[in-house]
Amino acid sequence: MIEQIAIAFEHKDYQTAAKLLKQLQKESPENPWVQYYLGRLHEVSGKRQDAEKIYRQLLRDTTNTKIVTLARQSLRRLQEIEQEERQRAISQATTQASDIEFGVLILEPLSTEIKTEASQKFAQIMQLDPYTARLILPSRGWRLYRTGQVGELKFYGEQLQQAGIPCFWAKIAQIQQIQVFQVKHFQESAPQAAIVCRNEANQLGSLTFDWSEVTARVVGLLPIFEEVVDRDIRGKLERKTQTQDYTQFCDLHLPGRRCILRLYDYGYEFQQGLEIIPQASQNTIRINWNSLSSWIDQQLPQVKIWSDFTSFADTTLDQTEMLSHIKSHIDLFRREETNWDSAFHLYSGLVFVK
Repeated sequence: MIEQIAIAFEHKDYQTAAKLLKQLQKESPENPWVQYYLGRLHEVSGKRQDAEKIYRQLLRDTTNTKIVTLARQSLRRLQEIEQEERQRAISQATTQASDIEFGVLILEPLSTEIKTEASQKFAQIMQLDPYTARLILPSRGWRLYRTGQVGELKFYGEQLQQAGIPCFWAKIAQIQQIQVFQVKHFQESAPQAAIVCRNEANQLGSLTFDWSEVTARVVGLLPIFEEVVDRDIRGKLERKTQTQDYTQFCDLHLPGRRCILRLYDYGYEFQQGLEIIPQASQNTIRINWNSLSSWIDQQLPQVKIWSDFTSFADTTLDQTEMLSHIKSHIDLFRREETNWDSAFHLYSGLVFVK
């Protein structure tokens, strides 16, 4: 009867093959040839996952070299079909001009309880081994996973979301369009907030807004590097770059105005404008900044604070080409160029457009 099933498959008479297989399954359900042709029937019926499961089971359990060879060929065939369909879908997803704009795909954190199951789904979608997939999925904070044409990123992102893996994608152009104002000091806090600030052309001006317009607050530390002279293990003098300090940043998002108000500790004029910090001239920068942050807390008690920039930066800093397209809007004195500034603006911009 196995020969009859084989002939039915050769003639693509799948109805006859199904009838014969149904009878053989009752008589010899463990017969590896029955299992192989059952896999083939699943395959031609479009049930590829069921077919793959059977082929892999045969590779593990059978010693028949002919069946092992056929199972391997079948798995390769399934992979080729899947790859062709994937490439076709990606081509369709990048047909519009807006689909080929440069973008990023961000993975959001998963709880430990669902990470094992999610990593298996992630591995299947992204064609990775489960161990690598588990290492990639973040447990806390965002992870920049992939850059490229936003249509392709959307294609993968939608599959991940359907599999219960939180993620999102964004165009770099969206972030580039956000206006950034450097806050010098607050002039008033009620009934509306008023600030003195500089625009992107470094022109000094003022801006008035309602605290209710602020939808997010992004905070982060940016390292300050200095070149120092030290001794190596042989006692010889050498020059190297070390992190000497950190600068504190805080972004207030006003999406209704498509702008970000950016404050940082060494750029804020604590002794000017509204008296927020008593004896500001006698305090250290750290004390003044902490007092300003506490005051902002009081003005925005319900606004979410995004503070996972450092963990995000760890996944982003090596993306030099992508970051080179992002103007940081950060005016820190740097002896050498660094990706930290652009990475912070990317993080804040992603919060803004998400």
